[in-house]
Amino acid sequence: MSEISFTSFCHWLKFRHLLLIDTLGRTGNMHLAAEQMSLSQPALSKMLREIENQFGFPLFERLPRSMPPTALGSEVVRYAQIALNDARGFVARIDSLRAGGHGHLRVGGIFAATAVALPQAIVRIKKRWPLLSLEVVEQTSDHLMEMLKARTLDLAIGRFTEPQQLQLFDFRPMGPEPFCLVVNCRHPLAGQTQRYSLGELLAWPWILYPQGTPIRRQMEEAFAAAGVATPHNTVETISMQTFLQVLQGGPMIGMLPEAMAAAHLHGGLLSVLNTDLRLAPQEYGVLTRRGEPLIGIAREFMALLLEPEKEAEGALAEK
Repeated sequence: MSEISFTSFCHWLKFRHLLLIDTLGRTGNMHLAAEQMSLSQPALSKMLREIENQFGFPLFERLPRSMPPTALGSEVVRYAQIALNDARGFVARIDSLRAGGHGHLRVGGIFAATAVALPQAIVRIKKRWPLLSLEVVEQTSDHLMEMLKARTLDLAIGRFTEPQQLQLFDFRPMGPEPFCLVVNCRHPLAGQTQRYSLGELLAWPWILYPQGTPIRRQMEEAFAAAGVATPHNTVETISMQTFLQVLQGGPMIGMLPEAMAAAHLHGGLLSVLNTDLRLAPQEYGVLTRRGEPLIGIAREFMALLLEPEKEAEGALAEK
């Protein structure tokens, strides 16, 4: 098998090839892929053979009912998805700028970010650039980094969840994220001054971050250190709206970032529990793809997130 040179790769690979690879990777079916691309199956089969001849290896297995990617084909499919996502973002930005807008910005954030830091930065950037099209995604840190890697986000606010992520993403800290245990104002434990042990709190249902998230792991470690089993009567969600609605609707115990709980505590809707559980605040910050400095609106938005006054002014001065 001969090696693929970068020069020859650039000469023969076209976006319609990437579209075919992505479509077939998603559908796993030649008939569906041909329908979605408005091509005949013979035409699609011919194009696929030409692509595989250029690569020098099969991209998809030919099974009776499906066409899953081969091991090497999976890498090609992933590249096609990343390249097409990047191209879609570029087209959206160009269309917006041509129509008199200020481009398109795609931002992701964890709970704490979407509660306070992100909304404040959005309000400020929209005052400066009213026609900016801005898309916001709320997710766990691991999902946000997958979206960054796939280029469906320009930047994200989260934290590292695995050591190897340090090699893929740059991290600019924004601040610690302290947590507290809360109940709604009608809960029998609301407003009580006595200190509750973790064992006593296990009698109540809990609403928690999903398993595998950093804060969930930290909570489980704290329970283990105290010699107490983690709660079994639980509801798990990443949705902030669902979290708060369920917490308000029943006698649940929830663990929330203090920044997110503050307004509800001030309004009397939630009450903090006095417990033995102590979680060290975790630092969160802006995550970007390593080796790809942000430019334009994305860079200015990051400046607003990191230092609302000083850094934002510096970004404007350098534009």
